Amino acid sequence: MLKHRVIPCVLLKDWQLVKSIQFGSFRTIGHPTSTARIYNSRDVDELIVLDIDASLKNDEINTEIITDIADECFMPLTIGGGINSIEDIYKVLKAGADKVSINTKAIEDKEFIKKASTIFGSQCIVCSIDVKKHNNQYKVYSRKNGILDIDPLELAIEYEKYGAGEILLTSVNNDGTTNGYDLELLQYFQKKVTIPIIINGGAGIPQHCVEAIQNGADAVAAAYIFHFSQYTPNDIKQEMHHNNIDVRIL
Repeated sequence: MLKHRVIPCVLLKDWQLVKSIQFGSFRTIGHPTSTARIYNSRDVDELIVLDIDASLKNDEINTEIITDIADECFMPLTIGGGINSIEDIYKVLKAGADKVSINTKAIEDKEFIKKASTIFGSQCIVCSIDVKKHNNQYKVYSRKNGILDIDPLELAIEYEKYGAGEILLTSVNNDGTTNGYDLELLQYFQKKVTIPIIINGGAGIPQHCVEAIQNGADAVAAAYIFHFSQYTPNDIKQEMHHNNIDVRIL
């Protein structure tokens, strides 16, 4: 069985890494290279960086910062935001990333997922789905276009069919709240897709991460808990281990 992963997931904005609350109210985490260095020392399993400037402003992907992060990063690195072409993926991987996270382009063109996974391998392609609860139903959320009339589970099933290797599933409602992951959302997805689900949004204490794995997540992503609480990645892993969850502990 694959070990369950603990993954910082942070946003790149104005040359700084930041954390959002419900996709707004950004709080600075720190400089990308120094933050990556800290993550290395704290034994996280992977790092996800989403470039929201490239995504929202249609800017060029900041390969300079990606290279700087990759030079300090000795764990797998996933880069997302502004991925719109096969050439963009080549640029990001050449800059040092191991995987790419695709959101808007995947919604618009699922054949792009198939093409990308054929060229680079499914293990390289992470499809990101942002979810917001609307009228008591889960809907896909777009930073650019708001709530879309798309069921996130149906979208994830399609992404798997087209060759995605993982799903990064973010609850907009829970993002930055520290009240825990959306367990109902995880249960909605549980055993419906076979590729790994990385849940993101809401972790405030290590027990929240345990609950996420127990409710179907394969990996947990977070930011606030790593920077604005007393808990370390090792605290999360130890809590998982004490609850008989298989994790990598050095």
